[in-house]
Amino acid sequence: MAVPNLSEIVTTTIQSRSRKMADNNTNNNALLSRLNERGNIKSVGGGDVILQELSFADNSTVKNYSGYEELDISPSEVFSAASFDWKQKAVAVAISGLEQLKNSGKERMIDLLEARIANAEASMENSVATDLYSDGTGDGGKQIGGLQLLVADTPTNTVGGIDRNTAIGAFWRNISFDATTDGSAAATSANIQGYMNNVYSQLVRGRDRPDLIVADNNYYGLFWASLQTIQRVTSDKMATAGFTSLKFVDADVVLDGGVGGGCPVNHMYFLNTKYIHFRPHRDRNFVPLGGERFAVNQDAIVKLIVWAGNMTLSNGRLQGVLKD
Repeated sequence: MAVPNLSEIVTTTIQSRSRKMADNNTNNNALLSRLNERGNIKSVGGGDVILQELSFADNSTVKNYSGYEELDISPSEVFSAASFDWKQKAVAVAISGLEQLKNSGKERMIDLLEARIANAEASMENSVATDLYSDGTGDGGKQIGGLQLLVADTPTNTVGGIDRNTAIGAFWRNISFDATTDGSAAATSANIQGYMNNVYSQLVRGRDRPDLIVADNNYYGLFWASLQTIQRVTSDKMATAGFTSLKFVDADVVLDGGVGGGCPVNHMYFLNTKYIHFRPHRDRNFVPLGGERFAVNQDAIVKLIVWAGNMTLSNGRLQGVLKD
């Protein structure tokens, strides 16, 4: 006997897992895990774009004065916010009429759905993990704008509607250090710590400094090889979260060069995650899209799991990349 109300079962099963899907996606990636820890994964309610308030240069009206001396009350010419386009993702969970007949009984149908949803969840996780390092141009510009956009190899690009290749947009540029052209040679275990010192020191502003360094297999391996055994201090916090990590100064150094995505080859990103944000729409955060979706010319029911949002940045100057 076929299961009655199949569409309702599909919907409720996906809904019961949607919160878990969002949490799993966060826990699947070191950067998202850190952003979640900082409270920088915040949903957005709507709007034509995602606006991100900026933190950048000091207010130019600060001055020392005495007595009745006039103070500078002129407005500073600064950007109030960067604007980021909405990006969307969807994955389908489908059940055919024949599968419904074969999986008679509600429990068997839910078992089948759980397997399909788990596959959809993993597919979404892998897609988001890849996008976190993208330049946002994939799929005709529909991809999330990741670190290759926000912390660019050549930081004269446009980010959040602000052109970094202008005098007024200079505050928005990240630090970029090329091992071969800015250093003495390609990165090796002998010189990588010197290169890392160079990038890190440019990103310190008072108490602001990088707290997370993500690296591909090559650069992580070079850094690891450069350490004496007594220096190989790991991060208890990142290890508890399931990530392979070391320490540089007081920043966690995390390996994220996995198969099928991850950090670009020969790249190491120095991130001040205080100023990096992941902004899902509150109504599109790995949730089933409402309504029954019967295939027009097939005996099947399809449900879509959807996400909308983007990564945003509120301070570009305090981010850096070491690359070759």
